[in-house]
Amino acid sequence: MAVDPAPTPEEHLAGHPLALAVLARVREILEAAGPVTVRVTRSQIAFRRDRGFAYLWLPGRYLGHPGADVVLSIALGRRDGSPRWKQVLEPAPGQWMHHLEIRDVDDVDDEVAAWLREAAARAGSKRR
Repeated sequence: MAVDPAPTPEEHLAGHPLALAVLARVREILEAAGPVTVRVTRSQIAFRRDRGFAYLWLPGRYLGHPGADVVLSIALGRRDGSPRWKQVLEPAPGQWMHHLEIRDVDDVDDEVAAWLREAAARAGSKRR
C-alpha cells in the first residue's frame, strides 16, 4: 500500500498568504537561532529541537469564528504576562503554552522573536 508523504509546510498553508508570510518570518528567526526540525501534522506545523516548542496553525479550520487567520503557539517554561497572548495554559507542570493570534506578519516582531528563541533554547540542542 502506498502512503502519501506528509505535505510540506507551504502545501499545508496553501491558499493562506498571511500564514505563508508568518511561516517565512518564523523560519528566518529560528534559523538564526540554530538548527530546528519542522514537522507537518494534520493540524499544525511544529518547530522542534529535542522536543516541540512552537506551533503554527490555522484556527479557521477548527473554530467557527476565529479571531485571527493564524495562531502561533509557543511553549515556555514560565507564564509570560504579556497582554498580547490570546490564551495561556499550563498543560503540564512547568510547561506553559502561549497562544498568539497573528493578524499581520509584522505581529511577529522583536518581542515574539525573543519568545521563540527562549522556547527554542529550552527545547534542547537538536542533534543532527
